[in-house]
Amino acid sequence: MNNIINQEVYVFRAKLEELAKDMHHLTVLVNHDELSETVSVLRNRINEPFMFVIVGEVKAGKSSFINALLDSDREITKVAPQPMTDTIQQIVYGENEEVIVINPFLKKITQPIDILKEIAIVDTPGTNTIVEKHQQITEEFIPSSDLIVFVFESKNPYRQSAWDFLDFIKDDWKKKIIFVLQQKDLMSEADLTININGVKEQAEKKGMNHPIVFAVSAKQEQEGMKSESGFMEVRQYISKNITGGKAPYLKLDNILITLSNIHDRIVTGLEIRKKQYEIDKAFRQDISESLDQQENRSGKHVDMLVENIVNAYDQATGKALSELDHGLSFPVMLKRSFTSIFSKKSTLKSWLQEVASQLENDLNNELRKKLTDGSGDVAESIQQMAKIIQLKVQNSQTILRDDQDIFSDIAERRNYIMTDLQNTFNQFLEKSENFKDQTLFPDQSGVSANIATGSGLAVVGLIIAGVTHGAVFDVTGGLLTAVGILFAGITTMVKKNKIMSNFNLEIRKGKDKLQTDIDHQLKQYISHLRKRIEDNFSRFDEMMRQEEKQLANIQIEFDKMGNKLTESRTELDKLMRRI
Repeated sequence: MNNIINQEVYVFRAKLEELAKDMHHLTVLVNHDELSETVSVLRNRINEPFMFVIVGEVKAGKSSFINALLDSDREITKVAPQPMTDTIQQIVYGENEEVIVINPFLKKITQPIDILKEIAIVDTPGTNTIVEKHQQITEEFIPSSDLIVFVFESKNPYRQSAWDFLDFIKDDWKKKIIFVLQQKDLMSEADLTININGVKEQAEKKGMNHPIVFAVSAKQEQEGMKSESGFMEVRQYISKNITGGKAPYLKLDNILITLSNIHDRIVTGLEIRKKQYEIDKAFRQDISESLDQQENRSGKHVDMLVENIVNAYDQATGKALSELDHGLSFPVMLKRSFTSIFSKKSTLKSWLQEVASQLENDLNNELRKKLTDGSGDVAESIQQMAKIIQLKVQNSQTILRDDQDIFSDIAERRNYIMTDLQNTFNQFLEKSENFKDQTLFPDQSGVSANIATGSGLAVVGLIIAGVTHGAVFDVTGGLLTAVGILFAGITTMVKKNKIMSNFNLEIRKGKDKLQTDIDHQLKQYISHLRKRIEDNFSRFDEMMRQEEKQLANIQIEFDKMGNKLTESRTELDKLMRRI
């Protein structure tokens, strides 16, 4: 039967070694150094005996407890009035008594004691030690432990550092724990009962169901008072629950529990990381959609501006066209020819100059107000586009924080990128050169000088005003020049139809150019500015591409590990039901 059990343990232990190897790969993939080290230690200890880890405050009586439990005539761990255990002491079976110094903080003690063939004992520094390195090493042993023995001083089992350390053991690693009140010989039975119940109540408050508490006296045990010392009950618990063939299976069970616990910790971190990715993805999509909406809204303001300018243009040119049509009629021309004999002011040439002059005045008057109001609306809508994005960047949501148990490095990198995005975008809005587009005013005619007086986002208004005024007066100036040339060639009414046709042609050409130039230049500017705004998100976008790829890879490995853990749990449960 023992050979069958040993073979079962050997086969399953080999599977656990492979599982631990895969888990180590997963911890490396998630870039968690602490968990990687924990799994490495766990892999190295798979073949070790069932391990007790003794914890408690300095001078709680841990060393005396161990000496009494091992029932040895030798003082295996030193006991003295001052704190002695300044290193981790791993006590294991060996044919000869030997002390092996592993490093300044860890030594291994071999003893030819039969119980150590099935269990190993780890004596740790006090949970209230002031040497930080000791605490760190103690915590590194906890994940590999199979049973935690929490030793309290019977007189005062309520010191905070011990219970704080219990939270670490219970919450982070979900280890099996028993409580021992040492030095019970210094307490009355009534007071001891109060403290035993107090420990149980405190443990239950910490979320432990049916906590197991023993009261012992190492002094009584070593003086031969076996029935009074309380160690008989501790040994019975060990014999019933651990030794007698159970220890190898329990060791495997604890290793599997620890691997599953690491898997659970990763899944918790992974869910937060995936949720942050979805939040960031929605944030980035919102940025793009907002830019689309604001670009469309600004485009509609441009459409309204062009429509108003064209209407004003039509009114001014329509009035001139009507005046020209009337003035070139036969009766009027005949009358003008007769009156011109007596007055030079009534000549055809002077009248055409008046029509041209009036057209110029009408165009200036009609267009000026439309330009001022319309270009201001366009500028405001463009500025609003940038301000909305600034607000969204400032209000971006962060749930993956740099103090996370898992993926703190990812959180730190993301926070750096988000902070940089906020600062960069704020600086982007403050610099006027980011809103200049020399392709809109290559001749620098009046626009660059005006822009030089503006700063940051406010320069947009100057740009829009400069571009629209430049485009409008370029078109109207060209129209007036063409009309002047046309009118200079008119000598008689005989050419009226040709004159009217040419005048209409110049008006249409001016109108088409007015519509095309303003619409194209302003919408091109809006499009260029939108691209410049999105350029601020280049690092964020690269982070998102990397994050998508990394999450996909982690999820694949994580799911594989979950399936392997489930299969291993089912197999081990079948084996344990047979013991």
